[in-house]
Amino acid sequence: MVGLFKEQIMTSATLQQQLPADWRDFLALTKPGVMRLVIFTGLCGLLAAPGSINPVLGFTAVLCIAMGAGGSAVLNMWWEADIDAKMKRTANRPLPTGRIARRDARDFGIALSVAAVLIMGVAVNWLAAGILAIATVYYAVIYTMWLKPRTPQNIVIGGGAGAFPPMIGWVAVTNDITAMPILLFAIIFMWTPPHFWALALFVKSDYAKAGIPMLPVVAGEKVTRQQILLYSVILLPLTIAPWAIGGTSWLYGISAAVLSTVFLGFAVKVAFRERGDDDTMKPEKQLFAYSIVYLFVLFGVLVADRVLAAQGMIG
Repeated sequence: MVGLFKEQIMTSATLQQQLPADWRDFLALTKPGVMRLVIFTGLCGLLAAPGSINPVLGFTAVLCIAMGAGGSAVLNMWWEADIDAKMKRTANRPLPTGRIARRDARDFGIALSVAAVLIMGVAVNWLAAGILAIATVYYAVIYTMWLKPRTPQNIVIGGGAGAFPPMIGWVAVTNDITAMPILLFAIIFMWTPPHFWALALFVKSDYAKAGIPMLPVVAGEKVTRQQILLYSVILLPLTIAPWAIGGTSWLYGISAAVLSTVFLGFAVKVAFRERGDDDTMKPEKQLFAYSIVYLFVLFGVLVADRVLAAQGMIG
């Protein structure tokens, strides 16, 4: 009886593994957690841009940004399926567990990416579509296939991929590239290294096991902490720059200064922390958590500043 019961359990498990993937597995491939931030910053770029856009076209532009980001994320997971299987943090993703075939993931990622660019070009404008195409290739090819497995500066150079959404949103409205969208790009570009290196510090063993040359693995924790502080110092004046050039009002300028000073404070705690003091990596986790809230609030204030200025409530 015991043997029969075990056989039934094994048969049931096997059948469960053979069931086809459902829509939630394909959604998981698009990295919805990361996509929320991409969609939000893209929408903020669109809403903060001067001029106006038809609501339907605005929705289409944001949808295309989401599709492009999702498509490149799928291609990232397709390429890194073997690596993900070695890391505790990613081992349960659809590809390492075999719930989705790698070929299906690749085709899904390509279809999403191409559709996003074509729809953006036809419905909105081709400049925004071109930047979206660059962002997709940047993340799926330049970062995923080239930089990430080869250099500890992968996050620094690859950070450009996540910095494109607000620029794309802005250009979707204006069909032009000016100082403001470039600054929005630069803010996220400089925010990315301390954000990801804070994460890399407390999951360093995962990256080492998978053979990914993240900075803490290759250069050590001390250098990583110093680099986090350096980028955080640069980030502070950079976030105030939109106010300095007259692109926003005092509301954004003061908010950016306060938010970035707090960010710098967390970075200082990380930089001057001795590894033996606390093995829970609390300062690193605090910086990582705050960095996400920081970007949401910073870009939210940017939009509020634009709306209030348009209504004549601030100047």
